[in-house]
Amino acid sequence: MKYYLIAGEASGDLHASRLMRALKEKDADAEFRFFGGDLMAEEGGTMVRHYRYLAYMGFIPVLLHLRTILKNMKQCKADIEKWNPDACILVDYPGFNLSIAKHLKAKTRIPVFYYISPKIWAWKEYRIKNIKRDVDAMFSILPFEVDFFEKKHNYPINYVGNPTADEVREFRSNYSESLIEFVHRRGLKNEKPIIALLSGSRRQEIKDNLPAMLQATKDLTNYQMVIAGAPSVEREYYNEFISGYDVSIVDNATYELLSHSTAALVTSGTATLETALFRVPQVVCYETPLPRIIGFLRRKLLKVRFISLVNLIADNEVVPELVADTFTVENIRRHLLDILPNQKGREEQLCGYDEVKRRLGNNKAPDNAASIIIRLLRKE
Repeated sequence: MKYYLIAGEASGDLHASRLMRALKEKDADAEFRFFGGDLMAEEGGTMVRHYRYLAYMGFIPVLLHLRTILKNMKQCKADIEKWNPDACILVDYPGFNLSIAKHLKAKTRIPVFYYISPKIWAWKEYRIKNIKRDVDAMFSILPFEVDFFEKKHNYPINYVGNPTADEVREFRSNYSESLIEFVHRRGLKNEKPIIALLSGSRRQEIKDNLPAMLQATKDLTNYQMVIAGAPSVEREYYNEFISGYDVSIVDNATYELLSHSTAALVTSGTATLETALFRVPQVVCYETPLPRIIGFLRRKLLKVRFISLVNLIADNEVVPELVADTFTVENIRRHLLDILPNQKGREEQLCGYDEVKRRLGNNKAPDNAASIIIRLLRKE
């Protein structure tokens, strides 16, 4: 069968690539065409557009690149219709993907499956109407989403397990490199304990968060700071921010870096969950424009208590979240010091991580999703 996939960022590229692999194992005739990234390309098929040309976030960046976004959307819709796949599989990235789903439902008979459901429980809950109308089957990777969609909105979904948990388990079972080996292979400056800086996968996130992370850690001379370089962001972009700081960068090696890290500063997103699954204590950092106003609106408008996946899954404040008006260099540093070795906050986080792991379970998300997709298409 022919599958058209759309992923708009690095985490989506990873999850979509694993789903493609699972589909190939269950469907020997699987063909792929996609908007995505390098990991998806490794699984075969035809890349129509790389996600680096899609990954704009925030009101101003989206406005400035609106023409490009609309052009990509038009190209995507036309390309799907021309190729006429057996199914279109959307991976997160709701602003773009829900528009694609609406078009396909109105103009074609192509089934639309959504892998990694949009986080409408936090923001833009009204999108449930579009999802009910335009999406044939939803696949959730967060256990608490089942009650939200099924009990609150009477929309049946499939909880298939969490792919990030799968990916981390697989990596940890196969990775045995020592810290010394890692340091030498990656050209790091010394063998001091590592504090990882995960400042995001998009340029805007890096611009917003990395400067404060660097300022907060600059005097911690007993540690070395190492930035997890995003796969879609060139080294030259980081150089704008790291001048004058004693910091290193490792590209496309976040899991390796977390395997050897003592603590981490992490921009909210999938990386917070990855960091927890590697059992690295963390501080979640997310800078916003107009922090006082955004902080007020967050408290009044957001439907959930937390923004990090770790806290949302645990339904408890396992990791500190410094967002909007609480995002300051002083706060970052204070919370970071509290999770270094022999500090109280460190052990509390590690205990919370155990509960997160328990709630996620051991299901293999890509395999489960692939089986359901193929069963639905074959009408078994």
